[in-house]
Amino acid sequence: MSFLSLKTQAQISPENKLGTWYMFNATHKLSNSVKLITNAHVRYFELASEYQQEIYRLGLNYTFNKTVNLTLGTVYSITDSSYKENLPDLYEYRFYQDININDKWAGFLLKHRVRLAQRFRRQNFENKTTHRIRYGLFLRYPISKKLTTYAFNEIFIKFATKSFGQNRTGFGFIQKLSKQLKLKLGYMHTLFSNTKSHRVQLGIILNTNHIKQK
Repeated sequence: MSFLSLKTQAQISPENKLGTWYMFNATHKLSNSVKLITNAHVRYFELASEYQQEIYRLGLNYTFNKTVNLTLGTVYSITDSSYKENLPDLYEYRFYQDININDKWAGFLLKHRVRLAQRFRRQNFENKTTHRIRYGLFLRYPISKKLTTYAFNEIFIKFATKSFGQNRTGFGFIQKLSKQLKLKLGYMHTLFSNTKSHRVQLGIILNTNHIKQK
């Protein structure tokens, strides 16, 4: 029976599936130093089926100078952690704090991001609080005035007995359509402690400016 159970689990594993993240990321400039950040993502285990997660993010960003800025925000998400199985969804509220450090090197635009997160999770009527830290290195290189390529690597560390959470590596392109609107197309590989995933990232990036012009 144990052998049959393990074989069934392997057959329905999403590890070798190419999933998709559909993303809407918006930044609204409220003053020279303050920005409102809003994100909405819908994620699938496969290209257009097998729902995995929806996540909503709201943050307030303060820019100290051209190099350093800080974001404080909150997240709400609903996650179906199973794949083609009927298991309870995971509901999560989260607070996060970002420190972003921008730099330039040989034509590349670099960003270091350190993110602290406090996670309040509820699944099957059980509550759990966890904490983690993420470090990401993000690179961009402008190919032309309207096309930019990017790459990144980000590691997740949990404040728990098993500290390693995941490692994300990705690359792609950003196409500028106007001053306010961009399109994003990329690929991301995620390595977990026991598995891995492959994701196509399709996104819309919106930037608005609400500073009154004199």
